[in-house]
Amino acid sequence: MFIPLHDANSLHHIKLQYVTIGLIALNVIVYCTTRLAGEDFSNAAMLGLGFIPSVIYDNAELAPQFVVVPEQWSYLTYSFLHLDILHLGGNMLFLWVFGDNVEDAMGHLRFLAFYLLCAAAGAFVHGMVAPESQAPLIGASGAVAGVVAAYLLLHPRVKVWILAFGRIPLRVPAYLALAAWIALQFVMFLGFAEDQISWACHVGGIIAGAVLLLVFKRRDVPLFDREVVLPRSVAVEQKSALEPVDKEPAPRWGRQ
Repeated sequence: MFIPLHDANSLHHIKLQYVTIGLIALNVIVYCTTRLAGEDFSNAAMLGLGFIPSVIYDNAELAPQFVVVPEQWSYLTYSFLHLDILHLGGNMLFLWVFGDNVEDAMGHLRFLAFYLLCAAAGAFVHGMVAPESQAPLIGASGAVAGVVAAYLLLHPRVKVWILAFGRIPLRVPAYLALAAWIALQFVMFLGFAEDQISWACHVGGIIAGAVLLLVFKRRDVPLFDREVVLPRSVAVEQKSALEPVDKEPAPRWGRQ
């Protein structure tokens, strides 16, 4: 639908988006490691770390040689695996453009918890929709969908550079691009589109991101790009604090 390029939205509470950068680095490292190790290792990693609903709901059992972590951990581990470079690149580009400002609104640790919970929510909804599925779910799309939903609620009026349809450069308000992207996820989910994309995972991440933002954001961070309105007493104090303090008293003229 579109590729995000840049949002020119400065940070206000943190100096650097350490968690966003760390998550991108970890995803890239995992992808390179699994790919360089060969196809057999990559397939084994997807089975051992991917989210498999039929295994989670005890409708099937994973062969012992593929068991890498406890099955409940796959609610998170699946989100660090990707099928190919386009799958990885698309998710990481969305995370790079929109993740820093969401991290800024929450703080480092809360953003990390937010990201992982959105990933888990995406897997949960996917499992609820397809509990019999034996195909491993992989990819950061559920977590990234939560980041997109949070960004839309925080900064809908920020102008974003995008490549519409992957080729047309446009600078549009975030709400136009992101609301259309979110609407597409729900349309595809409700239309039960049959392809390799888990629209249910995206929807789960979106819902979690919108709800969790209200819990994890800083108290002084407003929604919808609104300015923070200070109480009148505070405003007066700030105004007086800006007045110069080195004024000489005005001379008084008159009889001594």
